[in-house]
Amino acid sequence: MQAAPVRATAIPSFTTALRAVESLLMSGGQRTARRNAWTSVLEDRRRAKDRVEAQRVLDQTLLPRP
Repeated sequence: MQAAPVRATAIPSFTTALRAVESLLMSGGQRTARRNAWTSVLEDRRRAKDRVEAQRVLDQTLLPRP
């Protein structure tokens, strides 16, 4: 029995495939705008998480302990 042949090229990840399709369908400016928008979304989420954490710390610090 023979072993299965070894692939010479790696199978692209879903992200790589998506970016390839994106580059075919969108102009450079649209890709940049979409990526900038997504970066803004991620940054907003990070700031929201930081605000929740800061509020939790303040609530624990400012509440009188029994």
